[in-house]
Amino acid sequence: MDGGFVPVAASEARIGPNAITQLVAVLDRVEGRALRDQVMAEAGVAVPDPALGMIPEADAAAVHLALRMAVPERAEGLLRLAGLATGSYILRHRIPRAAQWAIRALPAPLGARVLAGAIARHSWTFAGSGAFRIAGWRPLTFEVAGNPLVAGLRGDHPMCDWHAAVFERLFARLVWRACVVREVACAAAGDAVCRFEVLPHA
Repeated sequence: MDGGFVPVAASEARIGPNAITQLVAVLDRVEGRALRDQVMAEAGVAVPDPALGMIPEADAAAVHLALRMAVPERAEGLLRLAGLATGSYILRHRIPRAAQWAIRALPAPLGARVLAGAIARHSWTFAGSGAFRIAGWRPLTFEVAGNPLVAGLRGDHPMCDWHAAVFERLFARLVWRACVVREVACAAAGDAVCRFEVLPHA
């Protein structure tokens, strides 16, 4: 699926709860409850119940922004940890073990295509009202247009640490053990889209 972008209607602007719940778990484990409570209070968002399904993407964006404001020097590392944890959650609960085994059994280039296709089909869970596409295969490249988690942010470098880490964890566990995902363009840095290169190794 490397055709056009896969859009989600703005009226359906929702995203998977892991965008918040895994970050909350990381904050509790790494920073302590006080910072977690501060971030959630500043965001004006309650910790979602994953059993209730998708959440407003604005809630996730508010929590990520509140973290960046509270601890700017540590936020990117914490968001990366939350993204890795989200990838692990997906592997435990969303991708059947038989499917994981099948992807691992394939030659890596084919396994990467299969996994990339599955990610594209479920992109609404992490892109929200943004639009996801597979933009290339050499290297494997993903693009998210209108990424809601960095909407309105401005910086001098890519800032989608959570997304990059989710992709990295999935590909490292299922395709290339030494996989590295680099964000080479970002809307927060003034680019038209957020672009991620999935590399077999550093």
